[in-house]
Amino acid sequence: MKKEQVVNCQFSVWYPIFKKHTIKSLILPLPQNVIDYLLDDGTLVVSGSDHNTQQTHSNNSDLDAEEDIQWSDDETTATVTAPEFPEFSSKVLEAINALGGRVFPKLNWSAPRDANWIALNSSLQCHSLSDIFLLFKSSDFITHDLTQPFLQCSDQDSPDPVINYELVLRKWSELIPGGEFRCFVKENKLIAISQRDYTQYYQHILKQEEQISQVIQDFFNEHIQYNFLDEDFVFDVYRDSQGRVWLIDLNPFGEVTDSLLFSWEELTSGGGTAQQQEGPAFRYTTSEVTVQPSPCLSYRIPRDFVDLSTGEDAYKLIDFLKLKKSQQEESEEEEEEEQNVPQ
Repeated sequence: MKKEQVVNCQFSVWYPIFKKHTIKSLILPLPQNVIDYLLDDGTLVVSGSDHNTQQTHSNNSDLDAEEDIQWSDDETTATVTAPEFPEFSSKVLEAINALGGRVFPKLNWSAPRDANWIALNSSLQCHSLSDIFLLFKSSDFITHDLTQPFLQCSDQDSPDPVINYELVLRKWSELIPGGEFRCFVKENKLIAISQRDYTQYYQHILKQEEQISQVIQDFFNEHIQYNFLDEDFVFDVYRDSQGRVWLIDLNPFGEVTDSLLFSWEELTSGGGTAQQQEGPAFRYTTSEVTVQPSPCLSYRIPRDFVDLSTGEDAYKLIDFLKLKKSQQEESEEEEEEEQNVPQ
């Protein structure tokens, strides 16, 4: 995967090409002060509704916003005025209204799918800039877009392309997860199709396997093939209740993109894909027995717990073991003291 391929998968690059075959969307340039706010690692203060939110004060915050701090004797809380972006907020509100009052937000590449748990309705549906900020500041996917979009590219020695970050607002549509599929294209040939929501079993996919595969192939042949800037890429589609296929997203052909029910080794080597058979390989969850938990569940708990459970951060594990050892020694000392107390 080259950096150029990542650049070509930006929403503002592919949307004009396939506008007729996807959901209506509007693109707004993201001002630098908004980017700075999204990347600020201090207290989360949501703006957009002209209200103050009482939050725990963070000494790490370098956010350029007014603060009316009221310290008490026994706590370090502060009433913090949310930063305001009046011009940008006005443009966002205008765009949301133009799209029917409800939108699905994303950046150049990613949507905050890992942060829907923090929303009151556990949905990515947004009605205001404050809704968008809440999701974006809670999302690792968004942070990756803003800080490391070329992390897994093979041409690391080449300079990073300049990225103009954008807020993408898509007209809200109620998509049934069982209608979403991810398609893998290599050398402009559709080699594999995977059920998008592989954590669930959908009986209609099993019953309509051939029909679904064929309608996606037809859509690819008629509208996608040879029209994109790269010959290797991944695209997501949605098949609605009428059988029509819609383009939802495009992604780089590489490990930065979730391969779902395939492995990247299979996709790159051709094992089990269309390179060894006629037509694309089609995989989906075949029974209730194979249902799995959502991969986004790990984002709902503190990152430290995830690192400990997976062993990704050795230093955290060492600190944790030292803490447990210390607690055990203290417990043993207390037991000895109790035993030595005269009866």
